[in-house]
Amino acid sequence: MIHPGEGKAEQVEDLNDLYENAPCGYLSLNPRGLIVKSNATLSSWLGVPAEQLVGKRLRDLLNVAGSIFYETHFAPLLRMQGFFNEVALDLVTADGSVLPVLANAVEKRDADGALLFTRVTLFQATKRRRYERELVDAQAAERKLGKLRDQFIAVLGHDLRNPVAALNAGVQMLLKQPQSDRSLHVIGLMQGSLSRVAELIDNVMDLARSQSGGGIRLARDAKEPLAPVLRQVIEELEAAHPRCAIEAEIALGEPVDCDRRRIAQLVSNLLSNAITHGASGQPVRLHAGTTGGELQIWVANRGEPIPEEVMAHLFQPFFRGSTRSDQQGLGLGLHIASEIARAHGGSLDVQSVNEEVRFTFRMPLAAEAS
Repeated sequence: MIHPGEGKAEQVEDLNDLYENAPCGYLSLNPRGLIVKSNATLSSWLGVPAEQLVGKRLRDLLNVAGSIFYETHFAPLLRMQGFFNEVALDLVTADGSVLPVLANAVEKRDADGALLFTRVTLFQATKRRRYERELVDAQAAERKLGKLRDQFIAVLGHDLRNPVAALNAGVQMLLKQPQSDRSLHVIGLMQGSLSRVAELIDNVMDLARSQSGGGIRLARDAKEPLAPVLRQVIEELEAAHPRCAIEAEIALGEPVDCDRRRIAQLVSNLLSNAITHGASGQPVRLHAGTTGGELQIWVANRGEPIPEEVMAHLFQPFFRGSTRSDQQGLGLGLHIASEIARAHGGSLDVQSVNEEVRFTFRMPLAAEAS
């Protein structure tokens, strides 16, 4: 059986058609930089017949800014190294509109090094330029967002802290005056609310700094003991939650190079989380010790096991998992604690085994040299 075309020579692609109707524009320049040949594709883009392009220079096809840029940058580069790749240029069409292109050029020389001609290939780059403009706009928007974030932090640090401090001072003044049992109960509720507001401000400020690239700021000091700070945190939480017992074992036999205020914040967040989510009537346990060149602090509470799908997101900001109606907060405590651990070159891990949930913080006793 003879198939159609069998026995005939394969059809050879028309090289002239390949040149004229290529998916890119072609130009050939003589040693003086004048156009001696161009293809139909470029003519269709520009709306100018090929014969009218002959005798022009490449810069004649560009807008004013592009012409200056070409002569001062790319033409010298071409003469120096004999080629350039992916140069962004703007061609001007017959109707005056701008056509963004990417240009590649290479010189052709004879055996003695004399320039014969220069080949230029042009590719439309309208979509790429649009993407670049969108990228620039996105960067500008990010800078604007960063400025707003800085202003937001300033508001939290000043405009909110000051009235909270004033309210707290007023509560302390009331406590110095004779009060009825009911008044003392209300003042205690006010103190608890003020403490939560102050903690919320601290956590949101830390979140804003960490997500803006600033990270958690540390003021490390190995000279001052850490144990008194931890005991103070425990006493404050016991006073705020009198129905919950905290069993603490603190055995810090070596100095710890850390930011004591930040470690106190970490421990406070872990204890608050344990008190909030722990089984009612069961104590919260804390252990702090130094061993093997490492500080280790763990906080444990009795309670229902944490599901695996929840464990994977515990340290993400604003994640609260399943919460009771009486549980408050934005879900920032564990995230901030993990950021404090990371800032100290340490880690914060969680285990949920046999109805016990345990968060363990580890960090080197001495900071690593930069």
